[in-house]
Amino acid sequence: MIGEVSIGGVFLPTILVLGVAALLLTAAVSRLLGFAGVYRLVAYRPLVDVALFILLLGLLALLTGPSA
Repeated sequence: MIGEVSIGGVFLPTILVLGVAALLLTAAVSRLLGFAGVYRLVAYRPLVDVALFILLLGLLALLTGPSA
């Protein structure tokens, strides 16, 4: 993972780009989980959504990190 990403000549922090991607993935996965009825099994849905966001952000950061 490098420090900055240039999008249209504007330098953005990599964590911001990864955060937006994780947010979009979280919304998609949350819709799939809601459609499948998984949220009926959990007590507090917002906590599951936050945990899902953190897991996806960590996975994206791990996948885009340096391959040393």
